[in-house]
Amino acid sequence: MLDNIEFANPQLFWLLLLLPMALIWHVFKRKEETASLKIPSVAGFTANDFLPKLKPVLFVFRLLALTAIIVAMARPQTEDISTRTKTTKGIDIVMAIDVSSSMLARDLKPNRLSALKEVAADFIRQRPNDRIGLVAYAGESYTKTPITSDKSIVLNALKEIPYGQFNSV
Repeated sequence: MLDNIEFANPQLFWLLLLLPMALIWHVFKRKEETASLKIPSVAGFTANDFLPKLKPVLFVFRLLALTAIIVAMARPQTEDISTRTKTTKGIDIVMAIDVSSSMLARDLKPNRLSALKEVAADFIRQRPNDRIGLVAYAGESYTKTPITSDKSIVLNALKEIPYGQFNSV
């Protein structure tokens, strides 16, 4: 998984040298952060709070976040070069689909629009190298999907085509 990783800006890894300096600075400054209070009795102060114990953990998370930012700025990249070139020949097809109320006629089972969707879906599946687009019309037309080679988008759009009045999207 981590094979062939290259970095576009590997010189940014020099910034990782700042992290040990930040750790040393934090250790020295931590002594200054503790306040001292001189009182005769500490009986009223019971330190059962866990939040002060989380402060070093939060600093470690900050260092990890800075490390992740520096690695992200170095822009890790993988390069996958295929040895074979895919050459396919296909054509561009735009299917115009009538969605007027006349498509609800029951001369085909269950109606014309449902029968059209089944036949069109089979047609789309049988065209692996072609790019297909959908246009629906009923009085006016609108592009349901532009020409694309992604058959799943076209098939999903075909299933969603309503009959009769529609809102142009």
